[in-house]
Amino acid sequence: MYLTEINCKELFKNAYERRYTWDSKFSGYKGKCIFSVNSDTYKGSFVLGKDFKPEIHNIDDQKIVKSISSQLFEVSIHRVKREFKEIHSKNNFNLIKDSESGIEMMVSGKSEGDKYRVKNNCINMVYRKIHGIIIEIFVQEFFDTGNGFLSKKYTSQQIDPNTLKANSLKLEYEDRFINIGSQDIWILNSRSIKYLNKNQEEDIQEFIFEDLSLLG
Repeated sequence: MYLTEINCKELFKNAYERRYTWDSKFSGYKGKCIFSVNSDTYKGSFVLGKDFKPEIHNIDDQKIVKSISSQLFEVSIHRVKREFKEIHSKNNFNLIKDSESGIEMMVSGKSEGDKYRVKNNCINMVYRKIHGIIIEIFVQEFFDTGNGFLSKKYTSQQIDPNTLKANSLKLEYEDRFINIGSQDIWILNSRSIKYLNKNQEEDIQEFIFEDLSLLG
C-alpha cells in the first residue's frame, strides 16, 4: 500500500489525538507510595501538584525518592494535552514501510530524524531524540480508558545518537491504572520495571500508588 506524506501526517495525527490526556483544569493528586526491589521495600506518601513536581514524604533514601519522583513526573508529563499543531505543525511525516507491525514513518522538518509507527490508530513505536539522547519505545499492549488510550506494556531503551547503538539497559514496563473522582480521571496505580542487572539476572522494580485522591 502506497501512502503519501499527507496520508502519513494525517494517520499520525489521528493516533496522536487518541492518546489519553488530562483536562487542562486538572490540579493534581496525592496518595501513598510503595517502592520495592528484590527484598527491599520503602513506604511513604506523595503529592503531585498542578506544576507536576512530585513531593515525596516519609522516605529518607534520596535515591528512592528520586526514583519515585521520576516515575510520577514522567507519567504526568505524558498526560498533558498539547494540540497536534502546537507540536508537529513544522514536521512532515514520510513513509518508511508498511508491515504487520504497523505503518512506520520518519519525520522531516523541525524534529528531523524522529520515527514513529502506527497500528490500529495507536502509536506503538517511538524513536525520538530528547536532550541529546535517542529514546526508543515499543508498545506491546494498550489500555482503552474509553476516552483515549494509555500504554500498558512497553519497552524503553536509550540509543547513542552517534553510534546508533544501545547505551542503556532495556527496560520492560507494565502499568496499571485506576479511575478516581467523578471526572473520569485515570491515574497510574502500579508500575513494574524489569531489566537485567550486571550479573545478567532479572531484577524487578515495583511502584505502587494507592489511597489516591484528587487535589483541589
